[in-house]
Amino acid sequence: ISTALYRIHRSNLVHRDLHPGNILQKFDGSWRISDLGFCDLSRKEKNHFYGNLPYCAPEVINNGEYTIKSDIYSIGMLMYEVVTGMPPFYDQRHENLAINILCGIRPTIPKGIPESYLQLMCNCWKSNPEDRPS
Repeated sequence: ISTALYRIHRSNLVHRDLHPGNILQKFDGSWRISDLGFCDLSRKEKNHFYGNLPYCAPEVINNGEYTIKSDIYSIGMLMYEVVTGMPPFYDQRHENLAINILCGIRPTIPKGIPESYLQLMCNCWKSNPEDRPS
């Protein structure tokens, strides 16, 4: 998945809607990112809101600004779901979710996650896009 996202970003595109429904496994066991329809940043509506709220970066919620770093935030939320089996913020009310994300509240992290995985996941969902990995 990270290789596919790297290729999208290397083409100067941003996915803008990464969530489990857009990650597909092929019969050979490989993974693909789907729903690339919103990747074209040359569109006039580039600051229009797209996406699934639990996977949206704070800057997307705040001003509709999609960048490579907003995709990285979404990857962090996907990592959370992979390790917990639950979607991020599954225990929060939807109407409070945007405010909580903007305030820096992140999903509860269960015990037992390997430290290197935990560190990468938490770095991906940092509030400041510049603090996220590339």
